[in-house]
Amino acid sequence: MHSPQVTAEPPSNDRAERDSTVGDVPGALWSPASGADRAPLMFDVIIAGCGPTGAMLAAELRLHDVRVLVLEKETEPVSFVRIVGLHIRSLELMAMRGLLDRILQHGRQRPAGGFFAAIPKPAPEGLDSAYAYLLGIPQPVIERLLEEHAIALGAQVRRGCAVAGFEQDDEGVTVELADGEQLRSRYLVGCDGGRSTVRKLLGVGFPGEPSRTETLMGEMEVGVPQEEIAAKVTEVREIHQRFWLRPFGEGIYGVVVPAAGVSDRAEPPTLEDFEQQLRTIAGTDFGVHSPRWLSRFGDATRLAERYRVGRVLLAGDAAHIHPPIGGQGLNLGVQDAFNLGWKLAAQIRGWAPETLLDTYQAERHPVAEDVLDNTRAQMELLSTEPGPQAVRRLLTELMDFDEVNRYLIEKITAIGIRYDFGEGPDLLGRRLHDIDVKQGHLYGLLHRGRGLLLDRTERLTVGGWSDRVDYLADPTAVLDVPCVLLRPDGHVAWIGDDQQDLDDHLPRWFGKPAN
Repeated sequence: MHSPQVTAEPPSNDRAERDSTVGDVPGALWSPASGADRAPLMFDVIIAGCGPTGAMLAAELRLHDVRVLVLEKETEPVSFVRIVGLHIRSLELMAMRGLLDRILQHGRQRPAGGFFAAIPKPAPEGLDSAYAYLLGIPQPVIERLLEEHAIALGAQVRRGCAVAGFEQDDEGVTVELADGEQLRSRYLVGCDGGRSTVRKLLGVGFPGEPSRTETLMGEMEVGVPQEEIAAKVTEVREIHQRFWLRPFGEGIYGVVVPAAGVSDRAEPPTLEDFEQQLRTIAGTDFGVHSPRWLSRFGDATRLAERYRVGRVLLAGDAAHIHPPIGGQGLNLGVQDAFNLGWKLAAQIRGWAPETLLDTYQAERHPVAEDVLDNTRAQMELLSTEPGPQAVRRLLTELMDFDEVNRYLIEKITAIGIRYDFGEGPDLLGRRLHDIDVKQGHLYGLLHRGRGLLLDRTERLTVGGWSDRVDYLADPTAVLDVPCVLLRPDGHVAWIGDDQQDLDDHLPRWFGKPAN
């Protein structure tokens, strides 16, 4: 019988790979050079883009001793102070890596309700998470915290470096920078945004719909009393759901107002654009002045046809774009990174099962499809046309039913995701919430980004997989099943109590045993 403890071994330094060939894949760019003429592999992974997705991916790879270089074309981090929201699932992921306490110091907690099409319904009771709230946090802050986390783990970040081209071969990828410098790595991951250079050079299709409507968004000071603003916002929002002025404190308001048409998003709007549209929609410009930042967003919705071509992968906005309604974009990208990081690391470290890296697209592409669909639906519900307004009124009534409200909140916050791991209990393929264990909380045992066998029977073992899977024997764990095997991203990969059955399932996610 095992005593209640966590056992683990340090990862091996063996970097042997099992993916020496990548095959003739449409869209891949192959190096004409022979093996003898190629530059040595300087890195295991080069990541294009140091936004939240790229920084999170770099950190996840560094947990497994992967040599990572992050290239960011901007010389300085973003300066405008846009507030972004971390939803429940992203907060759980931050807790899994020991980041949440630090992040909470810089954010403001809000109730986890009213997200879907801005329909003002409260969060349902008893959401299945210890982190059932929205955390509003300035975008520069979350990006800085994640970048610092990656650097602290050993990732290299080079700013002012733009990817201009690349070629891949059966050993790696040669990346050419805008200044002509060439770098070599085993893999390249494009986390370089909706206008991704990596995606375009890769030749991956990005089908979807262009913007049909556009919205101005910014933060600025106003010149009228808050009571007057609140009354006017209530009046206008009876018709225009894409309109609000929200106080952020110290006289600063977040302003969102429909634009006059669709224009080039690369050109930021002016304060005069805001004044004109506020007068058109609300009959007053509220005396807006002294903007902190101004931007525009459209409702373009696109999804990459593939997330991987050979040794080049896509994540975050490089793989999918959609309107910001519901606040899902940043969260979707960070969750991509969590799904990809351990799988790519396993490929590089040499223990990945043959199909493990393919599960990145198999799992995350459908999730992005669902996000795109729900943002399409939400944008329709913001229309001022009679038909969409009638549907909005009906949905508002339906959301009074707890099941409907709960379903939509779980969808927006990503805690309702269930990956297809085959037949089994409903928990199989879902993430496990942060349950109580003898050592405190489950997520505290996942900081190193390894798998975990949680054994309430105290009879099982991870055997030859102990170099990549931790073990916890705890009969007191608050769990309705005897044992669960967790992947590094916290999703339940196996449920049961039979050692042979466990041994049959471990190779699917963690490869062959070390001995």
